[in-house]
Order: sequence, then C-alpha cells, then structure tokens
Amino acid sequence: MANTTRRQFVQTTALAAAALSTAPQLLAAAKKKLPIALQLYSVRQDCGKDFDGTLERVAKMGFEGVEFAGYHTYGGKAKELRKRLDDLGLKAAATHIGTNSFRGDNLQKTIEFHQILGCKFLIVPGDGDFTNPDKCKALADLFNETAAKLKPLNMYCGYHNHTGEFKKFGETTFWDFFATNTTKDVVLQQDCGWTAAAKLDPVAMMKKYPGRMKSTHFKPTVVDREPGKKAFIGQDSVDWKAVIAACIEYGGTEWITLEQEAYPDGKSPMEATEISFKALKELVG
Repeated sequence: MANTTRRQFVQTTALAAAALSTAPQLLAAAKKKLPIALQLYSVRQDCGKDFDGTLERVAKMGFEGVEFAGYHTYGGKAKELRKRLDDLGLKAAATHIGTNSFRGDNLQKTIEFHQILGCKFLIVPGDGDFTNPDKCKALADLFNETAAKLKPLNMYCGYHNHTGEFKKFGETTFWDFFATNTTKDVVLQQDCGWTAAAKLDPVAMMKKYPGRMKSTHFKPTVVDREPGKKAFIGQDSVDWKAVIAACIEYGGTEWITLEQEAYPDGKSPMEATEISFKALKELVG
C-alpha cells in the first residue's frame, strides 16, 4: 500500500463499503420471484363457452392469478366469483374495465365489487380520449382523482398501452403526456409486446417511469415479421429475461401478466398459452 495515497485509500474504502451496503438489496432483487397471472382475453372464446371450466384449466396449468376481461356468468356476483377463485387457488391479479367505471356513482360500485374479489388493480385497456388532443388532459385528471380515492383502500387505477399511445403529441407522445400529468399512484400497465411493436424498448420505459408498472403485460410479439420468430414467449422478438430483471429493479412490478393474443402453428388459445407459460415460468425461475 506504499504507492496508495490517503485520498485513494479513503475513496476505495468508501466504494467498498457502498458495495457491501447495497449487496443485500441486490441479492434480494435477484431472488425475488414475481407471480404470474393470465389475462383471460387470451382465452376469451373458452371463457365465453365455459367460464368456470376455463378458470379451472387456467388454475391447473399453474397460474397464480387471473386478470379479468369481463365477468361472464359472474356479472354482479362478486361473492360467488371470489369463492370460485378461492376454491381454485387463484388470485384476482387485476381487471380491465372501462373508464366510465370511474365516473360518478359507478366508482363506488366498482370499488365494492373489486374489494370483494381482492382485486386492487383497476386498469383501463383503452380510451379514445387518451389520444385526443382536446380531451387527454381531462382524462389524466380523472385518473388522478380516482387514484386519490383508491389510495386509502390500497387500490390503484391505471392504463394499458397499445402502439397508438406512442404517437407524437407536440414535442412529446400521448403516453409521456399521460405519464407526466398523472401522479405516481396511477399505474402505467406497460404491455411490453406492444411497446416493442412500436419500436421502443420496454426496459427503457421502466427506467423512465420507475415504480409505476406494478402490473406488467408480457405479450409475445414478433416485430416486423422477424425471420425464425414465433409469437411464443422465448421464441419471439422480446428479450423477456431483461424485462423480468427490469420489472424487479425498476418497475415495482407485483404481477407479471401473460397475454397470448396470437396462436402460431395452428395451436388453440389454450395450447398457445401453455407453451408461453411454460417458457415464462423457466425465465422467472
């Protein structure tokens, strides 16, 4: 240590101490295992024919939760649906509902229904006002107001992207406008497949808006018909391993939600879902 100055020694020691102090957090992040839910829109035809039977098949496949896209035979029957979920060992990871569910007297009804389900993420999967220059600010305000009412109940509202939300809006995009004009209590449910389809990086999006992607969609996506790729997790264009790491380190993600909208090789929706789910489970560890 004869050639080491006091300043160099102090700096090196400080860096080593900092590394040691963050090691437990890094180790915890590395060990964190995120639960996987299925967006039931993936198997919507099955749901329409036999909702109970479809829930049972999803549970037997090994999913820990489901994200709803309608309630079929359980409309207005929250207690019955909660019992069905409990019997199958499934959690209500989130739901996709219309913006009108947040307006007027509808909000209280929405809260009560989803409290019974144990569903705390109320996500809007699309609204024309989002990309309307004259209405997007009012929509953001509505989400802020709703989030403030939901926060004491440990519930959240949020918005799910497709590609259109990334269209230019002045010097920004509609997605960035919404994100910067809503509070951190409004969830940005990033659909990473749609983000990739828009030629954007899902990981960079999580870094840009840390902690706001508490519910994150994993949609297998082939970008620009990339040769040799198929719309199954692990066979598509998205680096899902990097996305999982970003969910843990940046996104604040509580649920990974698989959404299988394409069914390659003539597979049925259930078959395609199972292929992607098995691959996703291996990646999550």
